[in-house]
Amino acid sequence: MTEIPKNHPRYESLMAREQIVAGVEKGMTSRQGLIAQGRGEAFDYLIGENTTEGAAYAEAVAVCLLLLAENPVISVNGNAAALAAAELVMLSQLTGAKLEVNLFHRTDERVKKIIGELKENGADVVLGENAEPLLPLEHERAKVERDGIFDADVVFVPLEDGDRCQVLTDMKKLVIAIDLNPLSRTAQTAHVSIVDNLKRALPNMIDMIPEFRNMNEEDLWEIVDAYDNNVVLMDAIETMKENLTAKQNEILGIDEDSDKNDGKPDETGGKRSGNDKRNAEREEARRNARIQRNAETARKVMMRGGDLMME
Repeated sequence: MTEIPKNHPRYESLMAREQIVAGVEKGMTSRQGLIAQGRGEAFDYLIGENTTEGAAYAEAVAVCLLLLAENPVISVNGNAAALAAAELVMLSQLTGAKLEVNLFHRTDERVKKIIGELKENGADVVLGENAEPLLPLEHERAKVERDGIFDADVVFVPLEDGDRCQVLTDMKKLVIAIDLNPLSRTAQTAHVSIVDNLKRALPNMIDMIPEFRNMNEEDLWEIVDAYDNNVVLMDAIETMKENLTAKQNEILGIDEDSDKNDGKPDETGGKRSGNDKRNAEREEARRNARIQRNAETARKVMMRGGDLMME
């Protein structure tokens, strides 16, 4: 694993990449998992690489569901095992949820390696080796164990495929998903969608368990029943929009505080023209940007983009 200084501004992100690469080298994570990690990281940038209020709410509801469930199961794939094996095991132990390995790019060897990784991190029993094609899917995720995912009432899928998520919900199971993309099929289909980084979400959930474990079932169900997943998804999308707008204004040199001065009296008793000033600044910035985007520059950029795609 590459040595990364802790003061590096991208330390956490780079360490996660190293963990995924190590997972590939160990034989746990598929090469396709590298792509999935990169895609998630891109969405993490958009939400500000922080746990939003909506995500924290979803994490709390997820904990309540795991504690209320009669047969909860945590589904584990190669990326999840590479990134957070210890946290998955701890969550399993604290909630009583079973661990089951379920893979899209499935091989017996990968299943055994992931089970070994979880057991090295303290797991006692891990399901997955005796899986059967019990789900109505035409790929390897159809293979689950009868005493695990097939009979589960609540399934926690830290990283998921949208079609299996749909199948699980169609089977009347309550599905909790961690997905940094609020537009994905998984996020749109799950009952509780945690739009957060796996490495933030799991520790958050573990920290919440003592508080919720001391509550009675009636109070826990009250929290669950009040939950609206669409609100959480909209919160994530709105957060991304706000972050993008803030970055756009920063690039264009627009003072966001000028919004607050629109229509307010100035020191001479007149009206401030904050809106007019902001519009002029925006137009000037856009005009300057257009000057840079001449046809020759655009052609060179497109050619370079094609070269990068070929590489």
